Amino acid sequence: MTDPQKCIIGLAFYPGMTSLDILGPQQVLSGLPNVQIHRIWKTLDPVETDDGMMVLPDTTFENCPRLDVICIGGGLGMAAIEDDPEILAFLRAQGCTAKFITSVCGGSILLAKAGLLEGYRAATHWAAREQLAQLGVEVSTERVEIDRNRITGGGVTAGIDFGLMIASILYGEEIAKIIQLLLEYNPAPPFNTGSPEKAGAELVDKAQLFMQELSNLALAKSVTRHSTNLSFTTNVTELQ
Repeated sequence: MTDPQKCIIGLAFYPGMTSLDILGPQQVLSGLPNVQIHRIWKTLDPVETDDGMMVLPDTTFENCPRLDVICIGGGLGMAAIEDDPEILAFLRAQGCTAKFITSVCGGSILLAKAGLLEGYRAATHWAAREQLAQLGVEVSTERVEIDRNRITGGGVTAGIDFGLMIASILYGEEIAKIIQLLLEYNPAPPFNTGSPEKAGAELVDKAQLFMQELSNLALAKSVTRHSTNLSFTTNVTELQ
């Protein structure tokens, strides 16, 4: 797809998601010529990510146009929404017509639960590989996995690599290279522990415990938010 016609890209947000899962691709894809990017959630209310960042959606599930590319990420708060029927229905609906169905990190779990990865190979965050396999998906350990029109990124920072691959597919390798240069994306991490294979079993075990504690906090926060919303709704109804 290297012609100049407008490409419509949808980045789905939700409370408790990891901001960089989507902000990485957003930064890359926003540099493409003639693209229209929609930041999508159920409402236009601010969405709080798992690092406390507030993101303002500009498109709802209801008024979202037909997308050329649909993308969703993962996050510590994903457990609270991964079976949400509205989210899964939105993904299925867009998946019927989108040219590319994509995810970063644990977002592949949501695609799988929406039935969009059946018969496909997909990448995800290393901590979600077992869950993805249990959903019947062939799991890839690649940083970015391309299986026909399913394009999936590994954990968090893979979203930048993912975005560059999408850019290359949509507008050609030269454009993607220019964007990489403009971003000065030249990774040189201070530690060689960016994958479980490199980090070793001991550090992986510690990381899993750390992540579980953070996930528990995120889930508790989600429950509190949901209870507050229900209480507010009840009070408004009583006033009427």
